[in-house]
Amino acid sequence: MAQTFDPEEILQLPLMANLATASRDGPRNAPVWFIWEDGALWLLGSKEGSSVERLQDDARCAVEIVHYDNAEGILLHLGLRGEASVEASSSSRFKRLLSKYLGEDESSWNNWFVENIARIDDPSGRMIKLVPTSIFTNNVSYFRTGPDMAWPKRL
Repeated sequence: MAQTFDPEEILQLPLMANLATASRDGPRNAPVWFIWEDGALWLLGSKEGSSVERLQDDARCAVEIVHYDNAEGILLHLGLRGEASVEASSSSRFKRLLSKYLGEDESSWNNWFVENIARIDDPSGRMIKLVPTSIFTNNVSYFRTGPDMAWPKRL
């Protein structure tokens, strides 16, 4: 008994996504933070980043996001596929993405992380933009309780 869910619910949560790309040496996978805006999935990248380089060679990709809560019996899988583009980073979008994971209060963000890892205003910053050509949902949240008890449930 397959049950569906609204992808928007998953896309708003601070979950990890997995970006799958192709390379001459075979498939590659990278865990990434993301933000969903204007019908597109935006992922962080850098000019020298391996995911960015691979996507510039072959724009085809897949992104998988899983919301799993064993205690609650939630297992939702969201898949997005299409061709990605590499865009110059937008500091305002980058900050919105970070606030999804770090909280709205920028003064509480770890300064070391922001200055050394995130580098919001870095001119080599890139964002990977995926406007999906297909979206797949799979809800198997009934693995603990059976389909009648598990869904629909607010996340």
